Amino acid sequence: MIKLFFATLSFISRLPVPGRCVRGLDVADYVRGIVTFPLVGLLLGALSGSVVLVVQHWCGVPLAALFGVLALALLTGGFHLDGLADTCDGVFSARRRERMLEIMRDSRLGTHGGLALVFVLVAKILVISELQLRGVSMIAALAMACAAGRGCSVLLMFGHRYAREEGLGNLFIGKVSGRDTLVTLTITGLLAIAILGMKGIIALLVTLAAIFLLGHLLKRTLGGQTGDTLGAAIELGELVFLLALL
Repeated sequence: MIKLFFATLSFISRLPVPGRCVRGLDVADYVRGIVTFPLVGLLLGALSGSVVLVVQHWCGVPLAALFGVLALALLTGGFHLDGLADTCDGVFSARRRERMLEIMRDSRLGTHGGLALVFVLVAKILVISELQLRGVSMIAALAMACAAGRGCSVLLMFGHRYAREEGLGNLFIGKVSGRDTLVTLTITGLLAIAILGMKGIIALLVTLAAIFLLGHLLKRTLGGQTGDTLGAAIELGELVFLLALL
């Protein structure tokens, strides 16, 4: 389990992981590592929340929220934000499915992707600022938001097909078992109860519903999921969870 955690951490974050911690793992092990997604999210969110807590004493609430969101983007290398932008560029292009997937592969940022990034980042800053003003623990809120976003993303893997022939998302999409899906969601739920109590469970249920709906809309539009849509689901899941806490 520890090796799976470090493998997932190295895969979806920029935090340094010693090579010995993932030595000997194969592709099947990385797929089983989905159960550690919420735990990795918990760590990343806690680090981001710690940044907010440390800097708010000298720069105020809004700037502290900005630095917290920036820290999270740096910790992930903008990996999920890139997926969000590519997904919006493709889906909102109003082209044929094949052309949408081609646009999503293009590394250039389009208008729809740029707007999506601005909206999500600004929304996160505003929601985090409001939660701070309401006295909500930022470490708890951000830790659980990141855990929820990553945990709920399993809904876009189980029972879905990969929309392309190859790519990073193909490692998980359609490969995750029902058991691992249930374990992932159970871990996420237990974390929500332990960290935020009933408010956490309610916010998690809202996030689950939103990601479930997003997955089916993307499936209907693209014919399946990609690594980009997983990134989009994680980013939107974080935002939905924080909004639900309000």
